Amino acid sequence: MPRGDKSSYTDKQKRTAEHIEESEKARGRSEATAERIAWATVNKQDGGGKKRGSANKTAAKTAKTSATKKAAVKKTAARKAAPNAAAGKATKKTVTKTAKKTAGKTTAKTAVKKTTKKAAKKTVAKQATRKSASTTAARTPAKKTATKTATTGARKRATGKA
Repeated sequence: MPRGDKSSYTDKQKRTAEHIEESEKARGRSEATAERIAWATVNKQDGGGKKRGSANKTAAKTAKTSATKKAAVKKTAARKAAPNAAAGKATKKTVTKTAKKTAGKTTAKTAVKKTTKKAAKKTVAKQATRKSASTTAARTPAKKTATKTATTGARKRATGKA
């Protein structure tokens, strides 16, 4: 099929291109420019010729499905690794195993890196909150009042009232 051949386009696509071309001419564009814009618009909207046997249609579908599959694989890898990390039991080995199983060969390395980083951040954050909670819980009411009176006494002495 020579370049520029419109035989793979349906009648509806041809009519659409014709209407677009007319409107572009009405705007003051040249004949060649109007035709180029019209067919570019049809290609953008439909992904090329839609008649049976045209190669453009299957190539566009394949590209879209492969991209969505890769994105889905990455999401499942992250989801499977997240519960382990939240429990505080996730180690680098378990995260890499789950990521490799779900991610496949091409995206395994990137998925592993992302999930290990997320797991490490979550565990560090949980440990920090546990430490701060335990230190505040360790203070008894007696200690709190003792520190209060000590600070008020120091203030009074500083002002010269005591």
